[in-house]
Amino acid sequence: MRRGAAVVVLGLLLPALVACSGSDSPSGAPPRPPVPTTASATPTQEGKPGGDAGDPGADANDLAKAAEELARQGDQPTGDIAPRDGEVLGGDVSWPQCPKGMGIPEKQGKGLPMPLPEAEFVVLGLTNGPGFTRNPCLADQVQWAKDNDVLVSVYAVSSFPDKATLDDYGSDGPYDASNRLGRLRNVGYQQARFNIGTMGTTGLLSPIVWIDVEPVPTFEWSSDLRANAAVIEGVARGYTDAGYRIGVYSTPLLYRQVVGDLSLGGIPEWRAAGQTSRAEALNRCGPDWSIQGGPAVMGQWVEDQRDKNVTCPGISADLGQWFHRFT
Repeated sequence: MRRGAAVVVLGLLLPALVACSGSDSPSGAPPRPPVPTTASATPTQEGKPGGDAGDPGADANDLAKAAEELARQGDQPTGDIAPRDGEVLGGDVSWPQCPKGMGIPEKQGKGLPMPLPEAEFVVLGLTNGPGFTRNPCLADQVQWAKDNDVLVSVYAVSSFPDKATLDDYGSDGPYDASNRLGRLRNVGYQQARFNIGTMGTTGLLSPIVWIDVEPVPTFEWSSDLRANAAVIEGVARGYTDAGYRIGVYSTPLLYRQVVGDLSLGGIPEWRAAGQTSRAEALNRCGPDWSIQGGPAVMGQWVEDQRDKNVTCPGISADLGQWFHRFT
């Protein structure tokens, strides 16, 4: 499919926005993803993108496929992003910036502020905390990015499945389902597929998906680091099979706590500095803060209830590698 044709598909299939609500799922387990009706033995088959803890619908599947086609072009439209001098300031947002009361019971919006007016980019969160949940106000945040003419990329939190989700998705993917690690990789693969569908339903494009690897309060990872790593391996393949570049968001300590010494092949890194400062976020660009051996792209710090980000030295020369501009 040509790039222009894929854009047309996205425009034709974008569904009407529907208000999202909380779920009555028990605490400690994410809202149940839609149960598959057909197997997805290879990455090129349909899978289960889309769905808001409910029926994904044919439109969401088609939109996810169109989003994948754009990713596979290898040169997604970037709106001719000009290089910048020096570091570039941005922010990231997700469900905490949604209105209060919106989202799953365990992760409801807090009404936190959007990025500062001087921010030139925003990284949009696709999930409402754990995997298989959507950021309930992502469409509004995409519109905010368009209205404010900021560059965008995306990130998604990954999480460990409960037994029911493992049963539903363990056999649905490209990995050997005869062993537990293979089934966990398939679940991770489908988490990525779900997030691709979320991008499709909002017409959201990004040249990279940042995989958030950190503890997820209320939806904890297991004590088996190898099992946790299997989920992340599946997540990574889910995005790359669909044509997306991937990066990792974490800190060295948090990453090791979740997945041990898992190597993702030195993919790009977005490094968190917590409630510190811009200076410390830039310090995290250095080699002492490597997560898994990849190049540093951004440092993040928290200040005044905002997640602020700054590009690492040298990154601003080719922002089109990392961000999309709506045109």
